[in-house]
Amino acid sequence: MSCPVLRNVFAGLLLALLSKGPSVHGAEFGHLPDNITVLEGESIILRCKIDEEVTHKAWLNRSNILFAGTDKWSLDRRVSLVNSNTSDFSIQIERVAVADEGLYTCSFQARNKPRIAHVFLIVQVPARIVNISQDVSVNEGGNVYLFCLAVGRPEPTVTWKENKYGLMSEGEFLDITEIKRHQAEEFECITNNGVTQPDIRKVKVTVNYPPMITDVKNMPAQLGKTAILRCEAMAVPTASFEWYRDDRRPVESDNTLRIKNEKTRSLLFFTNVTDKHFGNYTCFASNRLGASNASMLLFRPGAVYGRGVAVNVGVSAGVGFWLCLSVSLLIKV
Repeated sequence: MSCPVLRNVFAGLLLALLSKGPSVHGAEFGHLPDNITVLEGESIILRCKIDEEVTHKAWLNRSNILFAGTDKWSLDRRVSLVNSNTSDFSIQIERVAVADEGLYTCSFQARNKPRIAHVFLIVQVPARIVNISQDVSVNEGGNVYLFCLAVGRPEPTVTWKENKYGLMSEGEFLDITEIKRHQAEEFECITNNGVTQPDIRKVKVTVNYPPMITDVKNMPAQLGKTAILRCEAMAVPTASFEWYRDDRRPVESDNTLRIKNEKTRSLLFFTNVTDKHFGNYTCFASNRLGASNASMLLFRPGAVYGRGVAVNVGVSAGVGFWLCLSVSLLIKV
């Protein structure tokens, strides 16, 4: 394109940008600026409808010339000319980025008069969680502070959800003071801005507490038969178990007695009950936060006995023995 022609084009463009008159008939964007919304990463075609009387035409982004006729002025390889004929003057932007958002102007001359058509490109970005708290382990009664940071266009909302009870909390931060054991669970952070599906991440909160023995029963047993004593304790971390006899001797496995420890309970299996097996047994459960013990009887049917009751260390009879045992186990931990 010759220099005089270029000067005419630029003169027309400047007049068009300064003009506040109505846009030309047939311009796709109408007589007022239109909005076109596109998702980040997608491609978009901006169309400008013209007629055969147009002599000069150009596309601008803000004050930057993208195309003057078929001559490309933009250095951006993502921007290309789709059509340039007597009825259509359109450009395409590939892999749209947030920086592409803004006002685009199709400017042209018809009958020696400058005309313009505007379009405002809005770039949306799906909501995405970019930073979130790691899984948390805390002792019961402590405080928990969770955060969840998200980005997106439009600005996304952030919601914390407690699945166990369906409780919701709005905002990036979730504070739990004096946490209780029943509040241990996975907390969901949900961010959404209506562009695509919500982004969801989870944080696991573990609440540690000392053992609490929950199930203790005295058991009748027949000579020569099998019998089981059970001791169940809830604790985090998982409790370790030990068994003791009346005289506080540790119970050890032999050919007639077997100890089986599971995640939350310990079982005493008597494979062949004899007279020596009858008596009082104490289950001792402990972890690094504390300990609990409970006593139960293995007895002949019809014998008079008292119910086994779970008691905390320091409350039951033989307080000195259990206290010393608790301290020694905690020191080991």
